[in-house]
Amino acid sequence: MALVPRIDVSTSLREAAAEPTPEELADLVASLASDVLFATPLGSAAGRAPDVVWRLDGGEAAVYYADGRRDLRKPFLFADGFDYGPSDLPALFAHFNTPCEDGEPGFFDRLLAAGFDVVLIGFQERHTYLQHNAEVAIQAILRAVAEREGDEPLTVGGVSMGGIVTRYALAKLEHDRVDHQTATYLSYDSPHNGAWIPLILQQLAYFFENLSPAEPSQAALIRSPAARQLLWAWVPDSGYSGAVATASELRKEFLADLARIGDYPQLPRKLGVSNGRGDGVGRPLPAGEIAFDWQTLIAGATARFQPVRGTEQRIGGMHFGLTLRRSATTEVPALDGVPGGTLDSFGKVADTLKAKIDEEHRSSAFVPAVSAAALTFDPVKWNVDPNIDIGVLGIEHSHLDDIAFDTENNPHGAVSPVLVDWILDHLTR
Repeated sequence: MALVPRIDVSTSLREAAAEPTPEELADLVASLASDVLFATPLGSAAGRAPDVVWRLDGGEAAVYYADGRRDLRKPFLFADGFDYGPSDLPALFAHFNTPCEDGEPGFFDRLLAAGFDVVLIGFQERHTYLQHNAEVAIQAILRAVAEREGDEPLTVGGVSMGGIVTRYALAKLEHDRVDHQTATYLSYDSPHNGAWIPLILQQLAYFFENLSPAEPSQAALIRSPAARQLLWAWVPDSGYSGAVATASELRKEFLADLARIGDYPQLPRKLGVSNGRGDGVGRPLPAGEIAFDWQTLIAGATARFQPVRGTEQRIGGMHFGLTLRRSATTEVPALDGVPGGTLDSFGKVADTLKAKIDEEHRSSAFVPAVSAAALTFDPVKWNVDPNIDIGVLGIEHSHLDDIAFDTENNPHGAVSPVLVDWILDHLTR
């Protein structure tokens, strides 16, 4: 019988340990940072003010007319990605309009100059159910169709979660026989087959949940509906033992719901880009080795990079007062170092705990390239080599019609000249 990816946690009492005093506990709480660890905040820089804002049920859309125009003619709809709370569309515009080179116009400025009207789709709750936010995207798509002058088809997509939300929205419109008039679908480093947050870091977020001053807690972000639907492997708490690829009923239900409506939209050309490399070259993270080790008199945590499959492979442990927990995984691939868009989760968690970590070990894969490329493998079983050379594999092994990869494994959602040039070339042909 084939082994399934799982985690096992053992709990014991520490020898010669005592419960922390109120003073020790207060010191520990004060030492924990409140930064968001498992998302990619875009910063607070405000971009150009939109020409029009559409109020939508569950969100809004910021509309930027093409240069020299005051009406909607060639809509480029782009949905926001995963984080907690409401979208910040000015920050989203500023991020994607960051010039790739000094003195050069940014991505959105280039789109506007090429005659596209940029419509950014935002959500009141980025962390809620993907189907809920897909309804927001559907409202924006139908409004763009209704308000557009002429008959130029739409381009619809999004970054990260936004690419999955719009994928669902377009597929649902086709399933319901509604004409979305979309010629091109675009996903920007979207986790078509699932995203990855190291299991040991998920456990640490739960373990220290009651001590962290962060609001919302890091654990709240991990257990949010959107995270549970997007993550390939998920655990509900720090002491959970069991299967990880099917631990969340929400992910199983979402995958079944996607399959019910056709999985992908069939009418538009489907384009995708990955912030990771496509040649199988990942990051230099030694599988199974210690990423950081943090120890105090009353608490401690050890995190290892995910080992290569195997049985009961150690991934780390944690203790607080008398309680000691150790974790091991079975048949979980070593996803931390695979090619893909990265997140500096190891670095942020280490910084929160004030633990030492090598600079080159701070970031690990968040959206593996095989997921951003929508390769045709089982999104639950993950029966794929995540280090495969996708260029050699060929586009016929993807659900997308064309894909571009970055030259390095860059941060998830980063604006890359290689990707921007590729997108503009494909949209303006």
